[in-house]
Amino acid sequence: MLIKLSPSALKRTRWYEYGVRFLLGGLATVFAGVMGARFGVSVGGLFLALPVILCASATLIESHERRTREKAGFSGRRRGQQAAALDAAGAGLGSIGLAAFAAAFYVVVSASVVGAFATAIVAWVLVSVSAWWLRRKLRVTARRRERGREARSVWGRGLP
Repeated sequence: MLIKLSPSALKRTRWYEYGVRFLLGGLATVFAGVMGARFGVSVGGLFLALPVILCASATLIESHERRTREKAGFSGRRRGQQAAALDAAGAGLGSIGLAAFAAAFYVVVSASVVGAFATAIVAWVLVSVSAWWLRRKLRVTARRRERGREARSVWGRGLP
């Protein structure tokens, strides 16, 4: 899968869908702030990692894909689920990068806050892109291995 920017997706998104995303994100931020004020910043930081936006995005992606397929005369249910699952997989890889961001920031912040942000952003990019690349390579290798098994089983039975 290639990573690409598609401005046409902005036109397909309805105004209330943006509202849902902003509302959920704002509520999650307020909740994290309340938890941080009540139990300390460490606990508040844990709640900042809530995947609220992922939930909103996954449901919106699923509905967009389903509607697109249904307009073409097909059942879009399965396609919508697959698109949402792919988005969630990307979020999982991004969360690995987020952990690298937090670790790098924690290590460098005592020396310089600006340096900590710069280092953490570089760590996030490197880890996230590396995780994406590794996942892609492992999937390609697994597909090739599976095709090889299928070919050997067909040839082993004496079929052309």
